[in-house]
Order: sequence, then structure tokens, then C-alpha cells
Amino acid sequence: MPPTHSNAVRQAIGNSPFIYGTAWKKDATTKLVSQALSAGFVAIDTAAQPRHYREDLVGTGMRESLVSNNMKREQLYVQTKFTSPAGQDLNNMPYSAEAPLETQLHTSVKSSLHNLRPTDDLSSMDSSYIDCLLLHSPLQTTRATMEAWKVLESYVPHSIRYLGISNVTLPVLKALYNGSTIKPSVVQNRFYLATAYDVPLRRFCREKDIVYESFWTLTGNPGLLQSTPVVMLAQFAGVSKAVALYSLVTALDVVVLNGTTNAERMREDLQGAEKVQQWARKMQDSWNTILGDFKHLVGDTDVE
Repeated sequence: MPPTHSNAVRQAIGNSPFIYGTAWKKDATTKLVSQALSAGFVAIDTAAQPRHYREDLVGTGMRESLVSNNMKREQLYVQTKFTSPAGQDLNNMPYSAEAPLETQLHTSVKSSLHNLRPTDDLSSMDSSYIDCLLLHSPLQTTRATMEAWKVLESYVPHSIRYLGISNVTLPVLKALYNGSTIKPSVVQNRFYLATAYDVPLRRFCREKDIVYESFWTLTGNPGLLQSTPVVMLAQFAGVSKAVALYSLVTALDVVVLNGTTNAERMREDLQGAEKVQQWARKMQDSWNTILGDFKHLVGDTDVE
């Protein structure tokens, strides 16, 4: 069984600061996934939730890119999600809402493995796998959440490498961690003021070697985007404020979902993140001051 800790997942992500987010891309999903992988992204996030994602088109874009970029499936990190009926469009979902929970899970996973198979040949289903499968949110009760998790554990490590959960609170995460055999490797939450930037939850993730992923990092943080540390870093490193914010959040041991639909910005964001890293190594004292001010803003003052 592969190690279920953050170093293994981060290695699978390729130490990239970003995962390409595919929510709300609709019919443009194939093109945008192909553009993101061509730009240098190596990690993709999707979900078996047709209401907001086109997981099937993510797979199409992935397969096209594997061929056009002469890449192997093992060079990519692809994560998807099981979404319960509460988060689905009941007229368009990968399983029957009337089916038992276990059947819902098996049907959803089978659909995801089909959508994300490595080649167009249906026989490649035999070698299809998902790097990480997340519960899109906890289910209605802790018991149901644990039941779902136990079903997903049966797929690890062959069809699914790692497991995770999204939209989770610290009490639920602790209960899941303590009650599971295969521990969560990923948590994907909003990093924003309404949850006080998840400081205690992120601390727990660090203690338990769980990768914390942030979504809505830009749209959920208009105040941070205009904050002094972000503006200063943007000016000093010569990058956009968006890249400066991404870089400071990344420095908190967070992996950021980046869902830009602009091909040029995909490259600019990746290049900008590297530019900040280079500036930080050269101007370490200034970087430490800016990062310290940013940590204070988000409540990380007790975090080394």
C-alpha cells in the first residue's frame, strides 16, 4: 500500500503550487484542460458532479494531452470526487439517488474510472486509476460519512491511490481520521475569512501529514488581494497581485486550485510563482517580513 501522507501526494502533484480546477468550465473543459497541461500544469481537479463539472471532458482533454505532449499517465495527478445526492442535479447524475449508499459509491467510482481512463480504447479501463478521490462533502451524518469512507477504502491502492474530503470542519475531520483505516491524505476547503482561514484545521493537517488544498482563493479573498503584504510582494517581485496572493498562501503549506480560463494567464501564473520563489531566495529578509505580516493577517501567528 502506498504511503498516505502529504509528501507522497505532493510528489504525485509534482511539487507544483497549483492544481488546475475544472469546475464550471462546461463545454470548454476539454480545451482548457489541454491548455493547462500544455502550459505546465501537472495536476487536475474534477468531480463526478455533472451539475458543476464535466468529468468526461476532463478525461478527453487529459487523453488528448497525453498524446500531443508525449506524456505518460503517471506524470499527471488527477483527483475527482464522489458527490452525494444532496449536491447533485437529480436529473443528471452518475448513479441513481434511490440506490443504497454503497451502490451509489461503486457506480460513481466506476463512472469516474471510465471518464478518466488513460486512452480512448475502452480496454484501458483495466489500467485506469484515480490519484485521489475525495468525498465532495461529509454526508448527512458522521455514520454515513464513515460508511462511505469504508467503501472507498476498498479501492486503495489499485483503482484509487489516496483518499480525501472536501468542505469539512475540524470535528468531522478528526472523527474521520480517528475512525478510518486508510487516513485522509487531502482536505480541500475554502481558504477565506468566513472560516478564519481554517487555522486550527490546517494545523491538524500539518500534524497528520494531510495536504490542505484551497479553492476560491482569489474570489473568496478580495480583502487579502488588496492587503499590504500582497501589494508589496507584487511590486517587489514584479508579479500580479493574484500571483502574489497565491504565493503567500502556498507558503502556508497550502496547495492552491487555479481555475483560470485564460491560456496566457496559465503560463503567467506558473512562471510568476517561480519568479516569487527566486525573489524570496535572493531577498530572504524582505520575504520573511512580508510573509510574517501575511501570517498575522490570516491568524497564523503561532505557526512556524
